[in-house]
Amino acid sequence: MADAGNGEPAQPGAGLLRLVAVMDRLRTECPWDAKQTHATLAPYLLEESYEAVDALESGDQAALREELGDVLLQVAFHARVAAERTDGTGYTIDDVADGIVAKLVRRHPHVFGDVTVSGADEVTLNWDAIKAAEREAAGGGSPGSAFDGVPLGQPALSLAAQLRRRAERAGVPDELAELSPGAAVSEIGAELFALVARARAAGLDPELELRSAARAYRDRVLAWEAETRASQADPGVGGTGTSR
Repeated sequence: MADAGNGEPAQPGAGLLRLVAVMDRLRTECPWDAKQTHATLAPYLLEESYEAVDALESGDQAALREELGDVLLQVAFHARVAAERTDGTGYTIDDVADGIVAKLVRRHPHVFGDVTVSGADEVTLNWDAIKAAEREAAGGGSPGSAFDGVPLGQPALSLAAQLRRRAERAGVPDELAELSPGAAVSEIGAELFALVARARAAGLDPELELRSAARAYRDRVLAWEAETRASQADPGVGGTGTSR
């Protein structure tokens, strides 16, 4: 934990205040930072998020710490851009923090209220019920969809898995997920969607499983490349040769 300057450890969150101060200065004094918008920053938010996942999967904790900082910077940056709007849609980093705090408190009545739960599964059920009630209230009393809020722009495997997860929680019949190849769905598409269901039934995340397979393939190719270079550098390594 950082030092507060008087020999005492800094209060948790003190570093976040310093980040806000640095972001304010960058926004006003750095030409590049000053001209950024939500749209121009969007690619960096995606890139930094993927890099954080990559560090997490590699098990490199130092890299993960750094990448989480980069993700946090994007949150602070977007909030700083929003704070400058004067059309009534602006908000600050405190508004962002207050919003997520209120949501966490509201969706954890077993922690911040008098609700009793039997375990993690019931926590999930309560979360979904509270979320559904929030959607209905936001819709003026009309019930929303189980798919409300699902970002369609996410990677396809993650999207399919999230749709399946939402549907299962909402009690959607399993037969609706049995897609037949046709005008809208190819045979491969239907098979891939079925694989997502198989992964979920096995308690696996299809996106992470494919990422693991891709990383394993990358490692095998890298090893092959290294062996090929060694063989080319030394004809006696891995070559057929003519000596007896």
